Amino acid sequence: MAKNLEFILFKNEHANIFKALNIEWLKTFFVVEPYDYLVLNNPSKQIIKKGGEIFMVSLEGTIIGTFAFLKKGEKLFEFSKMALTPSERGKGFGNKIMQFAIEYSRKQQWNTLILYSNTILKNSIHLYRKYDFIEVPIDPDIKYARGNIKMSLNLKK
Repeated sequence: MAKNLEFILFKNEHANIFKALNIEWLKTFFVVEPYDYLVLNNPSKQIIKKGGEIFMVSLEGTIIGTFAFLKKGEKLFEFSKMALTPSERGKGFGNKIMQFAIEYSRKQQWNTLILYSNTILKNSIHLYRKYDFIEVPIDPDIKYARGNIKMSLNLKK
């Protein structure tokens, strides 16, 4: 794996690639839902202005992925919108993203990260468990039809 992996804070110029990466991922594994379009068409308004953050993942100067933190409460954030370009999947970048995301969250002094996923994504669920996310009861009003598992990570351990 190349060493020049960078995590870049989202700028408006990244909006199209943020959307494209996520749309491709969603169409590959599920369908794009109305709430996805709301967030992906307005990432600054729907994520950043609400206290969240978006990162772009750059490999040797080329954006290959993205992920976001959605603010859900005081020191509580949802890890969301992780997507990698298809040619870079299965190369260990998910591990690098999780390591960075957890380290960044701890530096921000957040208490908890949550995420929603689907159990058909066995590699993703394995990755989250590897980094000590545990399954917790799912919200009855989850925004995504595809979500059938909620996981949580206590960052204060």
